Amino acid sequence: MGKLFYIMGKSSSGKDTIYENLLQRHDLKLTPFIMYTTRPIRAKETDGVQYHFVTEETLRLMQEEDRVIELRSYDTVQGIWYYFTADGEDVDMEHHNYLALGTLESYAKVRDYYGAERVVPIYIEVSDEQRLARSIKREKKQAVPNYEEVCRRFLADQKDFSEEKVTNAGITRRFANDADRQICMDEVASYISLSLIHI
Repeated sequence: MGKLFYIMGKSSSGKDTIYENLLQRHDLKLTPFIMYTTRPIRAKETDGVQYHFVTEETLRLMQEEDRVIELRSYDTVQGIWYYFTADGEDVDMEHHNYLALGTLESYAKVRDYYGAERVVPIYIEVSDEQRLARSIKREKKQAVPNYEEVCRRFLADQKDFSEEKVTNAGITRRFANDADRQICMDEVASYISLSLIHI
């Protein structure tokens, strides 16, 4: 029986870097759990790498087959784009272990779909001071910095990842990524290794 390791955390917690690092650790043998979207593919993107790029008709068929786990929509200038998690044809939970990156809300839905014994939360935590400093530093590098968006995202995360919601999601193990990123990545990798031993 395979497992799905689900990485989550507030913005600027370093979860994307940790996700990429774990996929490169060949000893873990983790397969990326790819999400879906109906938005157009962008330059330098590859279908099946960043996302599975599908049509709204494909989304509808997957919904009819009860394979859509969670679904979000965004109203853009180009119309409504859908992003969703699904039990795709490329997912073989019996023979492979997967690594996903998502939100606390999507984690709960994926856990309920596959079962708590198969979905393992990896919660990355960074102090608010560090996160805000990292966000501002990153935004400074943009051609037109949008500090209002930094503040909006920061405040939204305070609600989306409130202590109450984290506790209700059953998350008890946290990985601190304040000081040394390498230490955090090694701790997560060790945790995953131990989890795989006990399958």
